[in-house]
Amino acid sequence: MVYNDGLCVRREAHERGLPYVSDGELSRRVITEAKKTPQRVWLGEVSAVVLQQALADLNAAYRNFFASLTGRRTGPKIAEPRFKSRKDARQSIRFTRNARFTVTAGGRLRLPKIGDVPVRWSRSLPSEPSSVTVVMDAAGRYFASFVVEVGDEPLPEAVAEVGIDLGLTHFAVLSDGRKIANPRWLRRAERRLRKAQRALARTAKGSNNRTKAAAKVARAHARVADARRDFAHQLSTRLIRDNQAVYVEDLCVSGLARTRLAKSVHDAGWAQFTAMLAYKAARHGRHVGRVGRFEPTSQTCSTCKVKDGPKPLHVRAWTCPVCGTRHDRDVNAAKNILAAGRADRLNACGGAVRPAA
Repeated sequence: MVYNDGLCVRREAHERGLPYVSDGELSRRVITEAKKTPQRVWLGEVSAVVLQQALADLNAAYRNFFASLTGRRTGPKIAEPRFKSRKDARQSIRFTRNARFTVTAGGRLRLPKIGDVPVRWSRSLPSEPSSVTVVMDAAGRYFASFVVEVGDEPLPEAVAEVGIDLGLTHFAVLSDGRKIANPRWLRRAERRLRKAQRALARTAKGSNNRTKAAAKVARAHARVADARRDFAHQLSTRLIRDNQAVYVEDLCVSGLARTRLAKSVHDAGWAQFTAMLAYKAARHGRHVGRVGRFEPTSQTCSTCKVKDGPKPLHVRAWTCPVCGTRHDRDVNAAKNILAAGRADRLNACGGAVRPAA
């Protein structure tokens, strides 16, 4: 509500040609003065820190939007902040250290103006948290996410390095020949999802049965997302633990998601997996390199480096016409990714750009 009120104030000022409403002025209008009105008197029953954090999110959204317009922010263009829908089942509140939230001796989370909340801890807190965000997802589950300071945990030096070719037939093919099967979590759950979505379509809008059916669909999707995330965590942890350097292809997932393979691409979760590799490598003293997506990894012989030309997707194995080596398409691509990643890393560390004569 506070987020939408603040967005409404700034949009009205822009439409009237008035100056941009500052952060302090916006807080005075949307929070301080709004509490005195009959329509917003209930804002006094909520911690003031939560209200201020809602406006902080709006201010950050506007800063990112302006930085994207002026070119100071790299990446895809960011659109203007939009109103939050009242139909969105996801909710979140954030308490900072100023709110004086605490973790009691009994393991409960004490939140201002809410009280003690029982928590099932997934892990112990490594240090004093600076903020906590309580999130309710679409499936009706509540999560408490803490911001804490942790140091790096370097792992012992490893000798092995690995290149990874991500795909749909196999989720990952490694340069040492190992192939990780693609679990296809969404495809496996399609029957259950289809049944739940049909039951939702038969309910009347606004009825309690529709609310229950929508929650059932959300829980089914949450199980798929949890399984996919757990698989990515386990695989990325194992690769970072066993290898000093990991090299992956810099795939354009957003572009692949606009093809006829969009459903399978989203189901694979490549972006989530590579993001986990990156932050775990930074924390444990490993290296993750990205190879350009336009490298002809599937067209080049990993033995003699001769480019054999493009091949249709149904060709899964081929023989090099020069050296006669028989290649598995995906394993060969993983080996080329490993070689290209090593070359880029050597050049970045001061190695020779051109090979010796």
